[in-house]
Amino acid sequence: MKPVIIVNFKTYSESTGKGADELALICEKVAHDTGKNIILAVEEVDIYRISALVDIPVYSETLDPISSGAHTGKNLPQALKENGAVGTLLNHSEDLFILDMLKESIDIAKKLGLKTVVCANDADTAEAVAAFDPDMIAIEPPELIGGDISVSTAKPEIITETIEKVRRVADIPVLCGAGIKTGEDVRIALELGAQGILIASGVIKSKNPEKALRELADAL
Repeated sequence: MKPVIIVNFKTYSESTGKGADELALICEKVAHDTGKNIILAVEEVDIYRISALVDIPVYSETLDPISSGAHTGKNLPQALKENGAVGTLLNHSEDLFILDMLKESIDIAKKLGLKTVVCANDADTAEAVAAFDPDMIAIEPPELIGGDISVSTAKPEIITETIEKVRRVADIPVLCGAGIKTGEDVRIALELGAQGILIASGVIKSKNPEKALRELADAL
């Protein structure tokens, strides 16, 4: 797999509504200028607009394992796809799934042709998730998310341990996230065996998101 940067828009004011449009265009520009693989994970309400605005992949930030019917307030996977999503982020530490629900979500996404990126808090969880055969697994220690110290610096062993445990089960690319902010963070992650990064505040909350993303992309 070509190394990837997934930018998780979350629900920051800078990355929803008009802010999401502006950030998506920045990400697209950096992807085109650098030739690097950049994916956007955006709020469900922004998927239709963002997917029509840019030509880089747009994922949903989550989905609900439901079929059409009486499910008020849920995100129907088929609707996410029809609105332009080509994949989904699942099991982020801010939106944890029970394992049965996670497996069902991955199975539904596969049937629809949606790519799946599943987050794991630790290596053991990543190993368990690997049995569900997602397209990618992202290791993100929750205590480092949004912080100033990257996982590749603070806990490099969790990256190598996760890759080792996942490969016992299946050949699934492992990404890393939590505290990633600089090109050096990315270089270390790749040297440890990661095949990309999942990032949010390091780009979105930066004073210059384009410069921040470009530095990360250049190190990929």
